[in-house]
Amino acid sequence: MKVIDWLILAGTLFSIVAYGVWKTKGSKNVNDYVKGGNETKWWTIGLSVMATQASAITFLSTPGQAFHDGMGFVQFYFGLPLAMIIICLVFVPLYHRMKVYTAYEFLESRFDLKTRTLAAILFLIQRGLAAGITIFAPSIILSAVLGWDLRTLNILIGTLVIIYTVTGGTKAVNVTQKQQMFIIMTGMFIAFFFIIGYLPADVNLTKALKIAGASDKLNILDFSFDTKSRYTFWSGITGGLFLALAYFGTDQSQVQRYLSGKSIRESQLGLVFNGILKIPMQFFILLVGVMVFVFYQYNPSPLNFNPSATEAVLNSSYGDDYRLLQQEQIELENEKRISQNKFSTALELKEFNAVKEAKEQIIHINKKDSTNRVLAKALIKQANSDIETNDKDYIFIHFILNNLPNGLIGLLLAVILSAAMSSTASELNALGTITALDLFKRNTKTVHTEKYFVLASKGFTLLWGIIAIVIACIANLFDNLIQLVNIIGSIFYGNVLGIFLLAFFFKFVRGNAVFFSALLTQLIICIVYYQYIHIYPSGQEKLGYLWLNFIGAALVIFIAVIFEVMDRVLKNKPLEG
Repeated sequence: MKVIDWLILAGTLFSIVAYGVWKTKGSKNVNDYVKGGNETKWWTIGLSVMATQASAITFLSTPGQAFHDGMGFVQFYFGLPLAMIIICLVFVPLYHRMKVYTAYEFLESRFDLKTRTLAAILFLIQRGLAAGITIFAPSIILSAVLGWDLRTLNILIGTLVIIYTVTGGTKAVNVTQKQQMFIIMTGMFIAFFFIIGYLPADVNLTKALKIAGASDKLNILDFSFDTKSRYTFWSGITGGLFLALAYFGTDQSQVQRYLSGKSIRESQLGLVFNGILKIPMQFFILLVGVMVFVFYQYNPSPLNFNPSATEAVLNSSYGDDYRLLQQEQIELENEKRISQNKFSTALELKEFNAVKEAKEQIIHINKKDSTNRVLAKALIKQANSDIETNDKDYIFIHFILNNLPNGLIGLLLAVILSAAMSSTASELNALGTITALDLFKRNTKTVHTEKYFVLASKGFTLLWGIIAIVIACIANLFDNLIQLVNIIGSIFYGNVLGIFLLAFFFKFVRGNAVFFSALLTQLIICIVYYQYIHIYPSGQEKLGYLWLNFIGAALVIFIAVIFEVMDRVLKNKPLEG
């Protein structure tokens, strides 16, 4: 990195923090601090909702996901637009009508305090872990690629977020996320056009897409009913739908974004805005990853994109074996370029047989490429079992640092860190609010002033910021970071969503049945995760993790209804009311 990169990176990050503090200092009461004084416009809500979900993990992992597995991951989001419609029609009017500060406040009025407390605790567990990961994700990758100290990066990102989130609360999160989304999407579009510009002169976007298609990177839809497959059309519109309902409808980090709206209509428009743009945005980010794949069809790439892994194996007793593999890879890349040129020429001449023959050759070479990379991972693991061999999260950052011009590198790093800050800010804001209002305020008997609870919210936000930094400092890299966050969410979200669905649609079910059903369901989901997902390598698990959302929601509803019916039968009470 050159001086200009450092100036752009530092200037972008510190201007965001300064702007957030300047625009939002001086919250007078809980409504100002937690709900931003209910002054937020719909476009700010929409951008804030998108920025909350689009963490640094999105911009590091998603291109790598597409590089290896193609565009199929976009199916994960297919249930989101329908979820937005349901939330706009059911959740938003109810929350606004009841004038709640948190989603879980509603559960006490519908059920009882212990059910509200349980749902809040489940949220704090999963979102507290996720907050640490959203800090850790960019830190570990930038640390490995740039040689920066990992803990220093964790502390730096966490501290920057804490400064403006604690100072300004929800309003600070909302106003800074508008700036962050502008920076993020500007950087991604610039990167995309640079990638296209780096391809051979005769390879335009249309031909690049055909090249990607020849390697099966554009297989977007999978209509199979295989529950083992992580991403299919059916898992997207079922498991993805339930995950989106739970995330946007019951997760305080999202609920707090649209509770700050000026009206029900503003909140609904913001969510519709997110529902319309989210899939195209994710499609575009995946497409960036596919174009990086096409770029490396014509340019050399490392056997493993994690530089720490490469260094470890080369300095071990397996170094000579790895160098032989590297030499084979260089020869294979020459074959790859030749076959791609043949494919490109055949496309121009519109010779069907030549196109088919070149495509078969490309597929054969890519299989050999995949085999070499698997062998490389095996050697790295033998050299040092503690080194992470999965390099999906390193692919895009490797491309940025090794191919983009000075200045743009600083901007793209600012994109990654801005995304980390925006998502973490929403999480800390929500964690502080839930702890202060759902646990502390609701369970304290002493009467306090509004100012006291504003200070309490700030104090708990600061505490969760410190906890998130600690989690980030002790976390370990897992398969693919974007999947890790979604797996953590899937373990808890289905259960919490089921509780809310019981509250909305099963009027005869009471608090005790819901509370004990939720406890039992969470235990069952953890067992299912461990038995059918956790102990299997990626891609070999017996159940796609998205199904946990549907199973959790269905299970808590089924068990709660059974408990309620049994209780009423034993007590000879009617089911009505």
